[in-house]
This record gives sequence, C-alpha cells and structure tokens, in this order.
Amino acid sequence: MELIIFLITAAVAIVGAVAMLLSPNAIHSAIFLLINFVAISVLYVLLYAPFLFVIQLIVYAGAIIVLFLFVVMLLGAERAEDTRERFAWQRPLGLTLAAILLGLIGYIVLRGPASGAMVADQQFAAPERIAETLFTTYLLPFEITAFLLLAAIVGVVVLHMSGNHAESRE
Repeated sequence: MELIIFLITAAVAIVGAVAMLLSPNAIHSAIFLLINFVAISVLYVLLYAPFLFVIQLIVYAGAIIVLFLFVVMLLGAERAEDTRERFAWQRPLGLTLAAILLGLIGYIVLRGPASGAMVADQQFAAPERIAETLFTTYLLPFEITAFLLLAAIVGVVVLHMSGNHAESRE
C-alpha cells in the first residue's frame, strides 16, 4: 500500500512541478509550487520523518509561498495578465492534485503508524541528528546559503530604495 501512495504522491509532485513551469501566470505557478511542496511533505511522512514533514509544511508550503506571492504582488506581475483564461486545464488540474493530496494525507493520518514497517534507523530524521549533520558535515554549504540569502535581501532593499528615490525626483 505504501508503494501505491508513494507512486501517487510522486506523480502529483511531478505534475505539480511541470504545471508550475508551464503556467504563464505567476500566481498559478505559486499555487502549483504549493501543491508540489505539500506532495514532498507527504513523501517525508512515508519516510517516517515527521519533523521534516512539519518543517516542509511550515517553512516551504507556508512561509516561502507567502514570500513568493508577496513579491509577485509587489512587482505587479499579476496585472499583466488578461482576464480570460488561456489555459483552461489549470484550474481542474490544480483542484484534482490538491484533492488527491488531501486524500492521501487523510489516509495516512487515519491509518496510523504501520505495524509491520521496519526502518533501519528509527532516529534518522530526529531534529538532533539533522542539526548535528547540518552544523558539522554541511556547515560550509549552510553558511554559504545564509550569506547568499542575506545578500539577496540587501539587494532587494537597495533596489527598492533606489526605485523610491527615483520616483520621488519625478
């Protein structure tokens, strides 16, 4: 049964990612990305990693999507779209993928822990082990990522300030 859930969830993740790439509307792309993030979180549940499941939902499906939508609204990218829908397949596809994911999550939650499932290391996804690996083995990539994110934030603030300064001169 887990194989069937995995295959369905993997298909939803792949279709969501492809639909995100093909969607010309930035808002629709963000919604398809949200569906992809939720599908990935279901895969974490199948790996018996509840901490990663929750972090994936909170950080990526919650905060990152809100950030993307904020940037899209700030830049006004949604105003460039015409009112008629060019791809009528997007709404039914998004609703179908979301319904499949909700059904899978509901099934996994109601089923409870698998009785016969064996995991090689029950603590492989424990927060302590993740933190230990992140801050020892992967410390340099972690620091580089933090620096890049800080540089991006400073760049956005500088661009925004220079744009406001140019508008005030006009």
